[in-house]
Amino acid sequence: MRIAVPAETQGAETRVAVTPETVRKFIGLGAEIAVETGAGLASGISDADYQAAGATIAANAAEALAGAAIVLKVRRPAESEIAGLPKGALVVGIMDPYGNEGAVDSLSKAGVAAFAMEFMPRITRAQVMDVLSSQANLAGYRAVIDGAAEYGRALPMMMTAAGTVPAARIFIMGVGVAGLQAIATARRMGAIVTATDVRPATKEQVESLGAKFLAVEDDEFKQAQTAGGYAKEMSKEYQAKQAELTASHIAKQDIVITTALIPGRPAPKLISAAMVESMKAGSVIVDLAVERGGNCDLAKPGEVFVTPNGVRIVGHLNVPGRLAATASQLYAKNLFAFVETLIDKSAKTLAVNWDDELVKATALTRDGAVIHPNFAAKAAPAPVEPAPVVEGSVTNG
Repeated sequence: MRIAVPAETQGAETRVAVTPETVRKFIGLGAEIAVETGAGLASGISDADYQAAGATIAANAAEALAGAAIVLKVRRPAESEIAGLPKGALVVGIMDPYGNEGAVDSLSKAGVAAFAMEFMPRITRAQVMDVLSSQANLAGYRAVIDGAAEYGRALPMMMTAAGTVPAARIFIMGVGVAGLQAIATARRMGAIVTATDVRPATKEQVESLGAKFLAVEDDEFKQAQTAGGYAKEMSKEYQAKQAELTASHIAKQDIVITTALIPGRPAPKLISAAMVESMKAGSVIVDLAVERGGNCDLAKPGEVFVTPNGVRIVGHLNVPGRLAATASQLYAKNLFAFVETLIDKSAKTLAVNWDDELVKATALTRDGAVIHPNFAAKAAPAPVEPAPVVEGSVTNG
């Protein structure tokens, strides 16, 4: 049973799908691990580290993939990589299928079984496999660090002989995993923190972290959460009321961090150009949803954009990857926990139970066909709600 770990090729991905720790665990299950040379360098893992753990270092992706039964990735294989995937192999990673249905079709035609880790159901046995939570947690932390760096002033109140430095005001929009971590981090750093979310259950969470909750708490707000705990898309009327409430609040903030995502849809717009114009020079917006169109009208993917009135809008891509070593450590453990369920430990061979709820929730393709109900080519009603989301109001947080 050969497991291949080719180097990531999509964008500037810094994470890697295995660490020396998980290499040793896979070997304990009877697997042979082939890692493409240099695959872990951006995460601080050298080829020698992998070799010491028992992995074989392949000179290129083709050599790593040869004869592989399982291929572990961070991001979905690029079109240029798909042709090199071994037919019948299991390909496990963050597949980002919404809006990329053509890539899903290409994976099916390649004859591989592709699994989308971001669709892992949010149930007790799958908590250790929840890549969205592990990565969103880091994104929320890093958003505060990036915001503080761009702000260029102290966050906590400081009383000095030269005068008093007021505490920075930080507003978190979206209280999922990333938002909660952002609140906790900002509070630890001494800021005055407020937060908002459309889900009523988040109010208590926000207040338990010492922040103040801000929302239009009408009847729609009370029904704004799905049975799975995710945010529903709000009506235009509610969005207008919420925007009116937050507009005056945003004008007084030093740092605003947005994390709102809805599965399968573009990121909701939370901050208009007019709101940005109301903010004072030197204030900062960190948009964690920029890869899905952004929560801020003026956010630019991959850029730190400075507006004419001096507001810095941070649109970093792959924010978890800005903490590559930690992100890889957690992601690799998520992957191992899932792949372990696909292996017969006594026979030390692949034994996929296609009726298992984890497999059914995450499998996109099998035997040359797209099998996930959200993407299968058939006349179907509205898409089934996917399992986890980076953030509930946010995710993907």
